[in-house]
Amino acid sequence: MQVSISLPGPLVEIPEFTKRIEDLGYDMHVFNETSFDPFTRMAVSALHSENATLTTAVALAFPRSPYVLAQMAWEIQRASKGRLLLGLGTQVKGHMERRFSIPWAPPGPRMREYVECLRAIWKTWQTGEINMYEGEYYQFQRMNPTSDPGPIDHPEIPILLSAVNPWMARLSGEAGQGIVMHGFSTPQYTSEVIIPAVIEGANRAGRSLKDIYIRGGGGFIATGKTEEEVHKVREWVRTRVAYYGSTRSYHKVLATHGWDDLGAELHRLSMNYSWDEMTALITDDILDEFVVSGTWDELPAVLRDRYSGIATDISFAPDIQNIDDVEQIAEVIAEIKEIPTFADVNG
Repeated sequence: MQVSISLPGPLVEIPEFTKRIEDLGYDMHVFNETSFDPFTRMAVSALHSENATLTTAVALAFPRSPYVLAQMAWEIQRASKGRLLLGLGTQVKGHMERRFSIPWAPPGPRMREYVECLRAIWKTWQTGEINMYEGEYYQFQRMNPTSDPGPIDHPEIPILLSAVNPWMARLSGEAGQGIVMHGFSTPQYTSEVIIPAVIEGANRAGRSLKDIYIRGGGGFIATGKTEEEVHKVREWVRTRVAYYGSTRSYHKVLATHGWDDLGAELHRLSMNYSWDEMTALITDDILDEFVVSGTWDELPAVLRDRYSGIATDISFAPDIQNIDDVEQIAEVIAEIKEIPTFADVNG
């Protein structure tokens, strides 16, 4: 099992944080697209690290044209000497239209074209021959010599797709090399809906399951050095479950457990910005379906129970308070790496 950690904070903090976490033995540095741009921060990390895989979890595809994103990914792949794992997501309609000013279109077919167009652009740069692409949403029909960045040593960039629903999960196995699991997932939903869909997509494309990524395994992880710290993270997760549960396109997760009424009520409350009332609807029993909880000492065992044979990497992001924590964290990371992966079971 690979162990990943998100790199939070603004660009100026990335160099020091990158060096510190690579010394702890992390396999993967994760860059989210929330408050900060993931690609600028990833580029800096590429120049201050040597071994870790660099991944977006996830970068939003549609606000950027395929050509613009292709340029950024190509340069990071060059700078990192082939360590880029590109995770892409779609975002929901409200954010696309009202935050990013992007016209809405069916996300599944649009993402398929996006990935195909990206690969046509990269192939053009690598071979010097224009690989034209024309779809309903995207096209690549022109390449000027002065705009061509030229070939790189590691031109194959794996693409993972974020998915909550089965259609996109199938696409992640078919058009991509795997899936970035959403935190709004339960073990039942993952095993009954998501994993079978990813495998179906991989089989359609003739991909070996040993080469498929299942990033994160689904769900949230609440951990800390003490029980009090674990409790604080659990309460934060409770707010996230309420927030994601209010999104109608995610209600299939709740329906798997017979919680259709909960999804409808969360959505109704969200329209009035009633965040506290929403959070109060997430009972401990519901929360436990979405979160793995344990102190640092307990964490490897509970992660093994939840993710053995399912994930290909697991996130562990401890709050390091003093030098004594470093040794314990390194031991926890080493134990997590012993957990069997999806490839170990399905390869």
